[in-house]
Amino acid sequence: MKWAVGESELPMWVADMDFKAPPAVIDAVKKRAEHGIYGYSVIPDEFYESMIGWWERRHQFQIEREWMIFCSGVISAVTCAVKRLTNPGDKVLVQTPVYHIFFHSIENHGRHVLENKLHYENGAYRIDFEDLEQKLSHPLTKMMILCNPQNPAGIIWSKEELLRIGELCERYHVVLLSDEIHCDLVMPGFLYTPYASVSELCKQNSITCISTSKTFNLAGLNAATVVIPNEALRQIMDRGLNADELAEPNAFAIDAVIAAYTTQDQWVDDLRIYLQENKKYVREFLE
Repeated sequence: MKWAVGESELPMWVADMDFKAPPAVIDAVKKRAEHGIYGYSVIPDEFYESMIGWWERRHQFQIEREWMIFCSGVISAVTCAVKRLTNPGDKVLVQTPVYHIFFHSIENHGRHVLENKLHYENGAYRIDFEDLEQKLSHPLTKMMILCNPQNPAGIIWSKEELLRIGELCERYHVVLLSDEIHCDLVMPGFLYTPYASVSELCKQNSITCISTSKTFNLAGLNAATVVIPNEALRQIMDRGLNADELAEPNAFAIDAVIAAYTTQDQWVDDLRIYLQENKKYVREFLE
């Protein structure tokens, strides 16, 4: 899809990388293919354990097994949350500029987008917290979709910013969904903070969406995980994902994810250095 454009066009709107997935992931998919039977699959404990280990090693956050639900994609989870946790006519807040597909998930189901526009000053974006509180306090605002790290601005939100957002959402009874699909692609020397790790308040009012698709270039395998510590929210999302037939994996996704999360720490470290050099090259060219 990425390169199905005109010869003079650069398809920078698609977040795919132009090199292969990690060798261990390719080997895992090949091994699964050689099995020869591609019927219905179950999700083994190893799948969830691989993610738990990755988040503990890479992000110092302990995810509990019971919090996790498999989903065929992050946007599928976002759409499910909008449908199950809000009603037609309600408002869903996003911080723009932001990934445009969020608008589809909201507007295609009869909800209204509410924009908290990020302010661009001195080469960086910041949150207008006065505007954010005003819009979260609207009686029809039922959900906020947070991008952490932010796409496309590349912002790594601080713990203090995330806590302030969480306190506002709690005060005005707004459910927060955090899309953290880019969390493993922060540049060397920087750390991202999982929203649910900030405080117990944030944890209990959070739906976190994570996936290997961006970091390991696996978007075509359609595998993601929704992390929901709050049991009531988790039951609603579990019913919704299963009712919409979004909770069953394809035959290759499970093995690929396990291989990525259990063997590819060094590959990701090398990738981040490579991307940092690309960023430096582009900046120097434009300047």
